[in-house]
Amino acid sequence: MSRISAWIVWLAVLIAMAACQGPTASEDASTTAAHGEETPAPDAASAEESSATDDDEDAEFQQFLALGRLDAQRGLLEKTEAATSGYVLFNPLKSATAYMIDKDGQVVHTWRSELGVGGGVYLRDNGNLFRPARNAAAPTFAGGGQGGWFQEYTWDGEVVWEYRFGSEDFLPHHDVAFLPNGNFLAIAWETRTVKEAVALGRDPEAIPEAGLWPDWIFEMKPVGSNDAEIVWEWHLWDHVVQDFDETKDNYGAVADHPELLDINAGHLPEPITQEEVERRKAADLLSTNKSAQNWGADMYHMNGINYNAELDQIAFSVLGISEVFIIDHSTTIEEAAGHTGGRWGKGGDILYRWGNPANYGRGDESDQRLGEQHDVQWIPPGRPGAGNLTVFNNQAPGVGPAKSAVFELQTPLTDTGYVLSGSSPYGPEEPVWHFMAENPMEFFSPFISGANRMPNGNTMIAEGASGRFLEVDPNGNVVWSYMTPYAGYLKNPDGTSPQPVGPLVYATFRATHIPIDHPGLAGRDLKPLDPQPPAYVPPEQPAPAE
Repeated sequence: MSRISAWIVWLAVLIAMAACQGPTASEDASTTAAHGEETPAPDAASAEESSATDDDEDAEFQQFLALGRLDAQRGLLEKTEAATSGYVLFNPLKSATAYMIDKDGQVVHTWRSELGVGGGVYLRDNGNLFRPARNAAAPTFAGGGQGGWFQEYTWDGEVVWEYRFGSEDFLPHHDVAFLPNGNFLAIAWETRTVKEAVALGRDPEAIPEAGLWPDWIFEMKPVGSNDAEIVWEWHLWDHVVQDFDETKDNYGAVADHPELLDINAGHLPEPITQEEVERRKAADLLSTNKSAQNWGADMYHMNGINYNAELDQIAFSVLGISEVFIIDHSTTIEEAAGHTGGRWGKGGDILYRWGNPANYGRGDESDQRLGEQHDVQWIPPGRPGAGNLTVFNNQAPGVGPAKSAVFELQTPLTDTGYVLSGSSPYGPEEPVWHFMAENPMEFFSPFISGANRMPNGNTMIAEGASGRFLEVDPNGNVVWSYMTPYAGYLKNPDGTSPQPVGPLVYATFRATHIPIDHPGLAGRDLKPLDPQPPAYVPPEQPAPAE
C-alpha cells in the first residue's frame, strides 16, 4: 500500500468492494444500459480477469479492515509495573459518550451528550468536560472533524454552557485549545469563491467549482450559558504568497517568503462524480454536504491546535500539506491580518514551520518528514522535554510501506524568534525522540490519532483508527495498552455517522492522560462504575448467499 494518500486509496477500495457485491434484491444479473440496451454478459476471459480483480480488491479491503483491529481482544491488554497511575479520557467518533477509565481499564466516569463529537474532549480544572460537537444541520461544509457546536458539562452531566457557531460561510472543526483567561482557540473553515481564489494567484485548474475553504483561527469568550463573543482572529488567507501569476500583488519567490504559505501548495484530488460521492456516503465514508462540486475545497485541513502561554504562541497542524506551524497570538486583530506587530514583530505571519520544506521552496520530496500528521502539542512546563513539540506522524515518509510514528521536536527558538539560516529549511533535521514499531502494521493509523507527554516522561498515544491507547516509556517500551470496547450507533438524520469513519467503529480522535493530581479530580468518586457500561455489539450481518 502506497504511503501517498493511503487513506483515499482505502476509501476507494471500500467503494469498489461495495460495487462488487453483485445485484441487489431488486436487480437482475442481466441489467439494462442507459439507452435501454441490454448489457451483454461478460465472456469467460473477462470473467476470469474480473475474478482476479475482485480477489485483489478483497485483499486490500481486508487490509483496510485490519487497521480497525475489529476482531481483536478489547479492554485492558497490558499493564506492567512501570505503568503510570492515572486515568485516560476519550470519546469514540461514532459515540455521544465520553469515557474516563482507570489504568485497570475500568470506566470510572462518563458524560453523555445527544450530539456526535467533533474531535477531542477536554477535562477542565473545575472538573467540567468540554467538547466540540457535530451540528448535523450545518450547511455548505463537509469533512472529517466537522463541528458547529461547543458544549461544556459539569462533572454530573449538566450542560452549563452550549453554543452553536456556524453558518453557510464558516464552520468550526476538529479541535480547541484553552487559554489561562478561560477563553479558547478553535479552528474553522471559511468560504472563498473561485473569483477570490484567482485574485490571490491560485491556479484556476486547482479550484473546485464551489471555491475553497481555507482555515481561520478564532479566540472565543463564553458568555452566560448560551452565548459567546469572538475577541481575536487570524485568517490563513491573509498570509499567502504565490509564484504562479505575476500580475497579482502577492506574487513572489516562494523560497524568499517562508513566513507565508504558498496558495498553490498541495494538490487537488482527482475529480469525482456525484454518483461516486453518493456511493461513498452510503458506505459512511463522506459527510452530508460533500459533493462533486466541493470535492477538494477543504484545501489545507487543519486538524489540531495548541497554545503556549509562556510564548503567547499558537501551534497548529495542517494535514493537506503535511506541515506544522507556529504563529503569534500577542497581536491585535488588525496586526494578525498583517505582517508586523506583536511580541515577535511579524504580525500574523508564520513564525515557524516544519515537516515538508518543499512547500516553501527549501527542499524536495526527500526532505519531507511528516505525512498527514495530527495533534501537534507543546510539552507542558515541568514535564521532560518541556517546550518541545510532539506530533502524531500518521504516514511517516520513507522507504517501505506506510507507517506511523510519534515525533518529539526541539525547535530552534531563541529570545528573538526561530532560527532560519540562509536558504535552508527550519530545523531540526530529525526529531530528538520518536516512537515507531518495527512492523508497520503493529502501529499504524492513517488518520486521526494523537500523543501527549506525561509528567513522568512517558507518552500516552492513541492509535486512532483502531481505538488503541498505549503508554510508552522514553526507551519505546510499551508499559500499558488498552483497546476501547466502546463505540456507538449514533446517526445523523440522513443516516450518515457524525464523523465519516466507515466500518472502523472504534475510531477515536484522541486519548488524553489525566494525572491523579489533576485539579478537576479533587474530591471526586473515582471508583469503577458498577455495572460497567455495555461494550459495543456489532450488528448482525446477513449470512452470505450460498
